[in-house]
Amino acid sequence: MGYLCKVQPLRFSLVIPAYNEAALLPRLLESVETARRAYVKGRDTIEVIVADNSSTDATARIAADHGCLVATVEKRVIGAARNGGAAIAQGEIICFVDADARVHPQTFNEIERALETGRVIGGATGVKLERWSLGLLCTFAAMVPIVVLMRMDTGVVFCLRDDFKAVQGYSETRLFAEDVEFLFKLRALGRPRRQRLARVTTAKAIASVRKFDKYGEWHYFTQIARLVGLMIRSPEGATEFVRRYWYNDRDQ
Repeated sequence: MGYLCKVQPLRFSLVIPAYNEAALLPRLLESVETARRAYVKGRDTIEVIVADNSSTDATARIAADHGCLVATVEKRVIGAARNGGAAIAQGEIICFVDADARVHPQTFNEIERALETGRVIGGATGVKLERWSLGLLCTFAAMVPIVVLMRMDTGVVFCLRDDFKAVQGYSETRLFAEDVEFLFKLRALGRPRRQRLARVTTAKAIASVRKFDKYGEWHYFTQIARLVGLMIRSPEGATEFVRRYWYNDRDQ
């Protein structure tokens, strides 16, 4: 007599958009594995998808070697990479995290707890920085009032997969701030249901400060001021700036 093996349905899909992330992707995947093993419903109810955004390094191979699904996304726009990974996701809950971050060991348990209340449409975990300096502290402090007032955050962003589809995912025309727009769309979807965005700060991710390592501890204030000026005076110049700062700084 044969035995039927009960296969658990996938609960989570974690999508990692990645462009030339061979250097930092392994440490993220190690932190994800720790969080998967800590998840109360079982490690194998979580799938990990790396959305390889036309990398020229070993990003895709590293992802495959770690047992991740790899979604190849050619359009070099962050929203397209996120959507490309989400397109093959099978989990009931879909999450997104940057490839240079690290996740908290209780990430999946804490997101589960937030969504189980029925009062949450989605949200984010928030972050803490991997190191501190005076410049980083001032930059972080400048962001806190915006996060509190908007009741939005960064880190591991999450929602139900059905709700991701309902808001049609991320914008593929925006070169940046697509994550903010996405959360606004989720908030609007949840409002008639009396659901809100949540900040799951009990499981903050660790954010990379590599931009500060490369451009300087105080660069955020000068660069953002420059970007705002370019957006007013020269949309083409602003696009070139964004491409250079966010998209092409790891070209090989």
